[in-house]
Amino acid sequence: MIALTLSYTAYVAEVFRAGLNSVHPAQRNAARALGLDERQTLRHVVLPQAVRNVLPPLLNDFIALQKDTALVAVLGPLEALRAAQIKADYDFNYTPYLGAALLFIAVTIPLTRFADRLQRRAARRTWAEAGR
Repeated sequence: MIALTLSYTAYVAEVFRAGLNSVHPAQRNAARALGLDERQTLRHVVLPQAVRNVLPPLLNDFIALQKDTALVAVLGPLEALRAAQIKADYDFNYTPYLGAALLFIAVTIPLTRFADRLQRRAARRTWAEAGR
């Protein structure tokens, strides 16, 4: 659990760093030219653009984390995959694995579609801004 936490913390930090660096320096310069100080520039100009840029990768990281940790739990504290393994070992019926897989699919696909929709919307904004 600690290893996953540290690993995904590093991934999320890198996504945010890349998002902040993705904002063109001209945006910072324009804000400074308008008289905004560094804190105001970050809050009102850089962060809104960076957050828009990092939402799809963050959703992808969340989906990957979900797959890695088997967050869909059944039977109390046991994870879905572990519960399926116990049931399959007990009666040599591997149908519970199918049930666990369906649970993962039921949660992962809607999140993936949501991430895709955000990414398409960001691409449309980029194309609209480039066309101006």
